Amino acid sequence: MQIRRFQNEDAEAVSALIALTMRTTNVKDYPLEMLEQAIAFLSPERLIERSSWMHSYVVCEGERIIGCGSVGPYWGKTDESCLFTIFVDPSEQGRGIGRSIIETLEADEFFLRARRIEIPASATAVGFYKKMGYDHKDGLAAQDDEGHYKMEKFR
Repeated sequence: MQIRRFQNEDAEAVSALIALTMRTTNVKDYPLEMLEQAIAFLSPERLIERSSWMHSYVVCEGERIIGCGSVGPYWGKTDESCLFTIFVDPSEQGRGIGRSIIETLEADEFFLRARRIEIPASATAVGFYKKMGYDHKDGLAAQDDEGHYKMEKFR
């Protein structure tokens, strides 16, 4: 397993990985119609555009991309950052890949410069993020309009 920075030519595979994970794993917590909107939003073109202002990573096993994640500034702030699009292929979940992605993101300069890091977490991932040291923002365990739980960690 290798973790490396996202390259534009990874966009199709990463978008497909996100779609597969949402349709397989996240469908347990969200209606399919809602997930399809999120899948459409995270198109290959959008992933390339987002990688221009955040640091995105992929996890590869051989030539196959089995995980992804990104870290970037929180609304342009230099003392706050945000983790985005953390996904692991459903057939590979439970192997520690998600933990490796978080460790990689937490070693990135966008994380290291921040005193606070936020994650817009899916209901599916809240337990995982809690294990990684994140907690509900302001102690509020409520979904926002997009179906996310705002979670945060202070450094």
